[in-house]
Order: sequence, then structure tokens, then C-alpha cells
Amino acid sequence: MGLLVLGLVIFIGVHSIRIAAPQWRAAQIKRFGPQAWRGFFALSSIIGFVLIVYGYGVSRRYPVPLWAPPFWMAHVTALLTAIAFILIVAAYVPGNHFKRALGQPFVSGVALWAFAHLLANGTLNAVVLFLVFLVWALAELRGENRRDRAAGVVHPQGRPSRDAIVVVVGLVAWAVFAFWLHGLLIGVRPLG
Repeated sequence: MGLLVLGLVIFIGVHSIRIAAPQWRAAQIKRFGPQAWRGFFALSSIIGFVLIVYGYGVSRRYPVPLWAPPFWMAHVTALLTAIAFILIVAAYVPGNHFKRALGQPFVSGVALWAFAHLLANGTLNAVVLFLVFLVWALAELRGENRRDRAAGVVHPQGRPSRDAIVVVVGLVAWAVFAFWLHGLLIGVRPLG
């Protein structure tokens, strides 16, 4: 579980610099330049992500059960995860009502994804992984919304056609992941 925790520290740590140390971040960008900062950010993110994936896989070999979720919780998780995919897609499609209403649909989707997975997983490694992502997403959401309010950001009015694109693309991406990629990449087929 040490590799999982190390990966989380690196990945979440680099993604939290903007929340915890915005002046330091700005100073480093000024000192080294935006390209070097992006390189540092990308490399650190990749290293952290690889350690998370590998560490989680290793820790699954020796699970420490904390509770046993009921069998139907997988269905609740699937529904919430489908909504999370829609929110994540909404971050990249301009002019939709989701972005207008939430401001930060990507981070909201990550929070919902993490919460949904906490409901369906009762092992220590899963709780650590998904709880860390949930706490980070909520902190990031708060920070981004505060920055947007301070900057007077107003998201454009949404259009139903854009909402339809968001929902269709989100559900297709969720279905591909839930029915095929999750089993291939994670080793668990959540929907059979």
C-alpha cells in the first residue's frame, strides 16, 4: 500500500499546488517559464499516476476488508458514475447548461466518481484511493469557484443541443468504459 500512498502524494500533491501555494506556483512559472512548469507538472502527474495504478494493483492482492457493501451498491455506483462521465464531458463542450450551473463540471464529476466508488468498495486500499480523490476534488472545487467569483467569471448561457451532445458523448464514454475498458484496465467488470 506504500506505493499507492506515494503515488497519491505525488499526483494529488502536484494537482494541489494551485490550491495550497498559488504564489509559489506563479513564482516557479515566472522563474522557469510556462513550458518548463508544464513539463514538471506532466512528468510528476505521470509518475504519480503510474504509482497509483501499480500500488493499487499490488494492494488488491492483500485486501484489508473494512466493510462489505451490499450487492446492489454496484448498480448505484454505475448510475452515479454515468452522471460523473456526463459532467466530465460537460467541461469540454462549450455552451452547455451543466457548465453554466456547476461552473466546474470536471471537478464535480471527479468528486461524484470518487464518492460512487467509495459506496461500492469496502477495502482499505479502495477507501484510501477514493477518499483522497474525493477530498481533493471538493477542495479543488471550492478553490476554483472562489477564483471564478473573484475574477467575475460568468459562463455563457447553455443550449439544449449542447446539452444533448454532452449527455450522449458522456453516456457512450461511460458505456465503453463500464462494459469493456474497466475490466481490461482495472481487472474488474462492474456490470458483469
